Amino acid sequence: MAEFGKITVIGIGPGSMEDMTPRAKKAIESADIIVGYNTYIKLIDALLGDRKVIGTAMMQEIDRCKMALEEAQKGAEVVVISSGDSGVYGMAGLVLELLVKMDEAERPEFGGVIPGVSAMSAAAGLLGAPIMHDFVVISLSDLLTPWEVIQERAELAAKGDFVTALYNPRSNKRVGQIKAVQEIFLRHRAPETPVGIVTGASRANEETLISTLGEFTKEDINMFSLVIIGNSKTRQVGDWMITPRGYQKREPGL
Repeated sequence: MAEFGKITVIGIGPGSMEDMTPRAKKAIESADIIVGYNTYIKLIDALLGDRKVIGTAMMQEIDRCKMALEEAQKGAEVVVISSGDSGVYGMAGLVLELLVKMDEAERPEFGGVIPGVSAMSAAAGLLGAPIMHDFVVISLSDLLTPWEVIQERAELAAKGDFVTALYNPRSNKRVGQIKAVQEIFLRHRAPETPVGIVTGASRANEETLISTLGEFTKEDINMFSLVIIGNSKTRQVGDWMITPRGYQKREPGL
């Protein structure tokens, strides 16, 4: 009977090694093979050592995960990395989908999903406290989700007065979607509503700014940006966004 290896999916955090969890670091250091998107592989260069690395370009996620599973079938201890949290728009779902379709007799051990600090959490920390109350996370990329579905989700989030974090807000080819989402939210929220924009959170070129719902699309927003739209109670105080949790009911005047 063949000796299979193990495959584990790891969230390496938003960028800085300081924001990687000790558990993630330990799993990477104990692996035989590291698999990931080339840009994310570079973020953990200090941990690679002489381990085998399988890196692929953007849009090659399926091939990447299949290669990882093949290596694990051969007996290697393999880790598949994603930036942020691998369970939030990362590789955890795809690895599991492919794994469970394999015949049990040929299936390597699943080492689980090791979560990481998400881009949203990193961005929120830089902005202050914008997601202190109920929030929604929406990706504006329509590569895998129809744009009509994304619009409907944005409409419901706006109508429900959720703080809303937007992943993949704008790319070189996809420039109109962020404006469409802005228009949706303006039907339900005041134009003065604070909107935080963090680009390159936890990376060397990190940039943070706070704009408003009526003006934020004029800012430089790209695929490395994360946008957080406040709810009707969110306010800007100096350099910070604050979404009250409701403690004012216990402490009047807070």
